[in-house]
Order: sequence, then structure tokens, then C-alpha cells
Amino acid sequence: MSSERCPRPTWRRRLRAGAASRSRFRWRRRPRWRRPEGPGPGPGLGPGGFSAGAGPWATCWAPARPGPRAGGSRSAAPGASMSCTGSAKVTHTIHMSTLGPSSYRFNATFVGDRQLSPTEAFPTLVGDMDSAGSLNAQVLQLMAERIRTKAVFQTHQAKFVTWQFDGEYRGDDCTATLTLGNPDLLGGSVILVAHFLQSITPRLVLGGEMVYHRRPGEEGAILTLAGKYTAQKWVATLNVGYGGAHASYYHRANEQVQVGVELEANTRLQETTFAFGYQLNLPQANVVFRGLLDSNWSVGGVLEKKLPPLPVTLALGAFLNHWKNRFHCGFSVIVG
Repeated sequence: MSSERCPRPTWRRRLRAGAASRSRFRWRRRPRWRRPEGPGPGPGLGPGGFSAGAGPWATCWAPARPGPRAGGSRSAAPGASMSCTGSAKVTHTIHMSTLGPSSYRFNATFVGDRQLSPTEAFPTLVGDMDSAGSLNAQVLQLMAERIRTKAVFQTHQAKFVTWQFDGEYRGDDCTATLTLGNPDLLGGSVILVAHFLQSITPRLVLGGEMVYHRRPGEEGAILTLAGKYTAQKWVATLNVGYGGAHASYYHRANEQVQVGVELEANTRLQETTFAFGYQLNLPQANVVFRGLLDSNWSVGGVLEKKLPPLPVTLALGAFLNHWKNRFHCGFSVIVG
């Protein structure tokens, strides 16, 4: 399926509760679609797959939310990166804030020489450690032409909190994924996630997800059905499951303007949220602006400015919640 390219933020796959809200293995949100990279799937790449991150519509405004780059009140997150070799890269980030403790993060990335697409290379090793000693590590490996594997490990200081193993098969017009999370044979707990996506037409993809969780005294499963339609300049998705529904629409008007909307209904919490975001690119001025407006009376924006010929990017961000009367602002300086 062909699709327009939209800048993607870095998303860390995390775990948060679905039906197993009391489990320590948590899924962040209901799985969303991952937008296929490049001009189209191509032979053996299938229709892409589910992803815990947000879809292409959310990339237009995700950086406008409060975070390390747009930080808390009067916060700063300067960083520096350096390529050790053509395949290795290290990054240092220092975060300073008046709302919480300051921190330092070290990130190291190694990318192999087997390039399948502009954004896919194997093997890939990523490690991130903060000043408290917490580690997040990922290993991606291409076992065969159509089989991809992934391992994720997360620790909180000296304690393991997540160990996850993924296997993905990509056919010519389908994708099947199996995820095993926090298996504990002695404790009798595990989370098993199975995805299957099928390309009905070059533009329409239908699929589903089954989440099974088991722990002492608790067992259950959740089924989610999903569909995605990709046109030349827009993408529409719909996820419907036991916990609610999620619909989104992303449109790329031209090379400078991108907009997106999303609607999410949660039957367990009995609430519905709506969000609108946009991204404005000004290549001649080396400026990118992202904005957000949602149904929680929140407004946010981030302005990123590159300063050539220096390898420096300056980002200014602000976030205001009218309902809670909270205001956050911050800046970051990125070197590299």
C-alpha cells in the first residue's frame, strides 16, 4: 500500500493494563496501526503490523505533549550525539526541571549492514540507561527473508520489570505476529498477544488482535478488530474491541501542511476523547511547528528551528490545560 511519508517520533513500546489492570505487565494503550515505511509493502513485506505507538496521524502533534523535549515548567533538555563509526552512535541527554529531579540518559545504538529499507536494517541493538541505573534494551534480528524477531528487556534500577519476545512473519499480502510477554513458569503468569493482518485490496487492510493473559487467580482474553484504508494523501483507521473503539484520520495536504484527528471511546471508563493536531513545515526557514487541541481543554505547541551550518536544533514548547489550570513550557538544544 502506498502512503505519504510523515516524520515519526521515537516511541518506546511500553506495557499497560487492558483487562488485566492489576497485572504488573502493562500495556500502554490499545494497539494501533504501524504505518508501513517506504512507497509500499513490496514483495514479502506484507501490510505492516500492529504497533503500540500512535499512528501517522498522531506524529503531527505528539511532540506537542509535555515530555523531555518540551519539558516541565522552566525545564531544559540539552543533548549531544556522536557517531563512533558508520554503524554505531551514542547520545548523551541531560534533563533539568523544577517540577522533578534532574536526570542524565545515555543511549547507544548499533545498526547492521543488511539494509531492507531506508528505515529498516538488521541486526539492530539499542540500549538506554538513566542516572538511576534503569535500563531499556532492544535487539532486532532478521532470521530469514520473511521472519523478523525482537527482544525487549527493561529494568528498574536492579530489578527486571519486562522481558518480551516477538516473532513476525510477513507474507506477500499478510502479516502474522506472536508476542510473549513476561513469561513466568514458576509463578504461572504470562501474556500472549497474536496479530494477523490481511490486505484485501492494495488500499484496504483488515485484521485482528487477540490478547491472552494469565496469572494466579486471574485469566482472560480480549479480541480487537481493526481496519485501515490508505489513499494517496490520507489514511483512515478504525479499531473496535471489548474495551471501546478508536478512529483516526490523517491527511497530508501538501509538502508543508499535515493534519490529523482522532476519536477514542473507552467503555470501561465511560469517557470519550477527541484530539486535533497539525504540522507545518517551512523548509526555507528550517522551521517545523506542531500544534495540538483536544477535548480535555488542552492546547500545546512545539517550534523546532535548525541553526545551520551548526549541527544544532533548538526546540521551544508550551502546553496549557484550561480545565486544570496548568501550564508547562520548556526548551531543548539538540547537538548532532
